[in-house]
Amino acid sequence: MKPISNSQLIDALQWRYAVKKFDAAKKIPADTWATLEQSLVLAPSSFGVQPWKFIVVDNPELRAKLVPASWGQAQVADASHLVIFALKHDVGEDHIDRYMARTAEVRGTTVESLAPFKKVIMGSFAGARAKGFLDTWQSRQVYIALGQFMAAAALLGIDTCPMEGIEPGKYDEILGLAGSGYITLCACPAGYRAEDDKYATTPKVRFPASEVIAHI
Repeated sequence: MKPISNSQLIDALQWRYAVKKFDAAKKIPADTWATLEQSLVLAPSSFGVQPWKFIVVDNPELRAKLVPASWGQAQVADASHLVIFALKHDVGEDHIDRYMARTAEVRGTTVESLAPFKKVIMGSFAGARAKGFLDTWQSRQVYIALGQFMAAAALLGIDTCPMEGIEPGKYDEILGLAGSGYITLCACPAGYRAEDDKYATTPKVRFPASEVIAHI
């Protein structure tokens, strides 16, 4: 693989911002969107457990219903695509068993040989569950996937807008997630910025590197 240049990476991250107004007429090409979906599939997670589901809402009627549950933010309806980042609630042994089976399949080994690995995972999860922070821990994995998705989109010239300003319970209701074992964490519209989105040219405000990066 040939790496991109340092300047290409920084330029893409400088160009990226949380789009406030999308051009509803512009759609992401199918091959580009397929690449972005693969960036989600390839996202890293603790132990590789992947405690998530990425729900791409194609139905325009559903997306319109999500606007009031998004504090009136029209991006969820106007963007080319909309991804809901959902957490696998209270990850249990059934999910870990699926992961062990998939690992055996991909790596050409047996589920039995993975028993020590499963034991480590189950022990860590049991400890987190007992202390009441299993979902908190796993939700952090979902945000890693969100970050990867946004960075990948920027490198492809696709705009995004990460959104926590939503009502997760209402999202779950509208999307039919009740009883599925998954709960909404956040949303991320993706598409192309509108020409009159004034925030596109607003300078980024970041603390200097000397204040946020420490070498010890």
